[in-house]
Amino acid sequence: MNVVDLVGHTPIVTLDKLTPPSGARVWAKAEFLNPSGSVKDRAARAMILEGLSNGRFGRDKALIDATSGNTGVAYAMIGAALDRRVILYMPANANYERKSLIKAYGAEIVETDPLEGSDGAFLSAEKAYLGNPGKYFFPNQYHNPANPLAHYGSTGPEIWEQTGGAVTHFVNSLGTSGTFVGTARFLKEKNGSVKTLIVQPDSPFHGIEGTKHMGSTLKPDIYDVSLVDGEERVSTAEAVAMAKRLAKETGLLVGISAGANVTAALRIASRLGPSGNVVTILGDSGSRYFSDGTWDG
Repeated sequence: MNVVDLVGHTPIVTLDKLTPPSGARVWAKAEFLNPSGSVKDRAARAMILEGLSNGRFGRDKALIDATSGNTGVAYAMIGAALDRRVILYMPANANYERKSLIKAYGAEIVETDPLEGSDGAFLSAEKAYLGNPGKYFFPNQYHNPANPLAHYGSTGPEIWEQTGGAVTHFVNSLGTSGTFVGTARFLKEKNGSVKTLIVQPDSPFHGIEGTKHMGSTLKPDIYDVSLVDGEERVSTAEAVAMAKRLAKETGLLVGISAGANVTAALRIASRLGPSGNVVTILGDSGSRYFSDGTWDG
């Protein structure tokens, strides 16, 4: 067994201290307990293992992809475990802790124009790959079906089992959309009455790291809008405030996207009766946000 085998099988917690008067229960899957510290371990592992099995990721090739941080950390961790070279394109203003983690695992970073965000990083990585495809393995996390399949085959089944099939609603923010799409698809196949909703920043210009505002960005090929039963819009201030509340009231030190997810989940739960069971994702650890002042004050 190596670190790659530790991905997944994360626990789920109930946020009973935050439960609204409606009596509905909110469940949160602790994905920050994956070995590199985020939900992105699942997709990164699936895409790399698929590349190895089909021969696209030969030992003579370096992995190249774009990332806003967490998938990059996962790629770097798995690359170190498998003794593979990893090159990651990311905006120059990407989170300091994530860059430091990527470098600690021995991966290389190519910084791109911060004004172009994650879209610019993707276009730069794609250009590099197309310029010399024989040199690189390009998992292309925004467009690789193995990304949502990882969650269809693991995250969804785990949630179903851990809630005893009682889940009535699943809500999650979107980055590549892989976590939402794969999990939502599995849950709906198990029970067609399960409602699956997305969390969206309330503005194209927001500070919810790793979360896309779908109306103003390149849409991933893997995004399946037919799975969306509704959406909850959350401001950066609400997401930060909830992350701080989770730390102080539940002992869960989680990131800003987790704060947004829980804000949305509690809002949904407040509209349900006691039979409601809302599940969301705690995507990464709050320890990745000290340098940007999130925890100040």
